[in-house]
Amino acid sequence: MKAARILALFLLGLVAVSALLPRLWTTADYATQMRENPDSPPSRQAPLGTDSLGRDRLARLLYGTRVSLALAPAAALLSCILAALIGGIAGLAGGWTERLVLGAVDLFLSLPWLLLLLMVRACLPLNVSPLASMAITFLILGLLGWPSSARVVRAAVTRLREADFILQARASGCTPWRLVSRHLVPNVMPVLLAQFWTSVPLFILAEATLGMLGLGVSEPLPSWGGILRELQSGDLRSQPWIATPVLLLALVIGGFQLVMPREDYSV
Repeated sequence: MKAARILALFLLGLVAVSALLPRLWTTADYATQMRENPDSPPSRQAPLGTDSLGRDRLARLLYGTRVSLALAPAAALLSCILAALIGGIAGLAGGWTERLVLGAVDLFLSLPWLLLLLMVRACLPLNVSPLASMAITFLILGLLGWPSSARVVRAAVTRLREADFILQARASGCTPWRLVSRHLVPNVMPVLLAQFWTSVPLFILAEATLGMLGLGVSEPLPSWGGILRELQSGDLRSQPWIATPVLLLALVIGGFQLVMPREDYSV
């Protein structure tokens, strides 16, 4: 298992470096159209061929990987920050505050998350710039992804609230700020790290789903969802190389699953 995790880390690192430095693999631009050469097979100039608009598939895949691998961790970070604040307040306060937060979380989790995600995105402007669409996707994923993590954080803080070292710190006159910053945060950080790693692959898939439905990052900026949407009109039998984005997506999701922390935090 250790060897598998090392291999997964290496592959994830290779994907990240390739996304950050796409010029290592191709000098083509992701938006340049060669209308005279659409749907061409792999060649030295275009190792993965071109799409229906004559754009280099490898360039679009690399730049799309950069977009998706930036969006998902950023959204996961936002959701973990919200989960830490909301779950931490509920766990520390207890009483009606905790019951109110748990009720809101349970109500939120009872809704079909993907359907809610699609409904919220569909209500927002679609004809926006690529950067604006990235910001909208980031905010939607982050703002809708915190409830399950908040429940886990609340459970961890509730256990710590009654721990001996916390009670001793309170008895010694420790201020609330010092109690949180010096005692609670370091002990809750492993929980947040586990939630972060759990959220990243989920947000990658969520972004891909939005993109496939035309609700994600706007053209001409590529993302995995947008690239997968383009494959719907392709023919895998005659063009098997167009399945490369699907294989890369599966590789990244599997890699995150292997390197994910294995601690179990019950709620």
